[in-house]
Amino acid sequence: MEIFETFGLNWYLTIAQVVNFLVIFYILKRFLYKPVFRILKKREELVKEAVNKADESTKALDKAQAQEKEIIKKAQVSAGQIVSDAREQSAEMLKMAEEKTKKQTEKMLHDAKIQIEQETAQAQAQLNKYVAKLSVDLLKKSLTNVFTEKEQSEIVERAVKAMQKQSN
Repeated sequence: MEIFETFGLNWYLTIAQVVNFLVIFYILKRFLYKPVFRILKKREELVKEAVNKADESTKALDKAQAQEKEIIKKAQVSAGQIVSDAREQSAEMLKMAEEKTKKQTEKMLHDAKIQIEQETAQAQAQLNKYVAKLSVDLLKKSLTNVFTEKEQSEIVERAVKAMQKQSN
């Protein structure tokens, strides 16, 4: 207690100040510090939530980018396959067109040969008729002075029959 007197402190005032301090401390702790700490904890939780959401968003973005790359790769592979299929189809169509053209050409040549053979046969038949007619005319003219008319017609008929047998 001598210390209090040496420094000029009043013992009762000091105790009253300590009691006032404890009362104010209790009041501040009860009504001010707890609500302030609750608000600070809520903000801390909000910040942690925001950080977690940002991490989740980053992960989702990374996942989306990976999926995008995968989709692009699949699209490129698909496009390559489509181009390859188109090339194969065009080559196949070209081959089919060539075969069809070749068949048509062969058919046209075959038809032309048949037509030429038919026309040749017709021309040969006409030529044979003409030669037969000339021969009969020549035979008639040459037989007029030698044989009678009846004999001439028999000879001509035999000659015509002989020519018909030869032409068949």
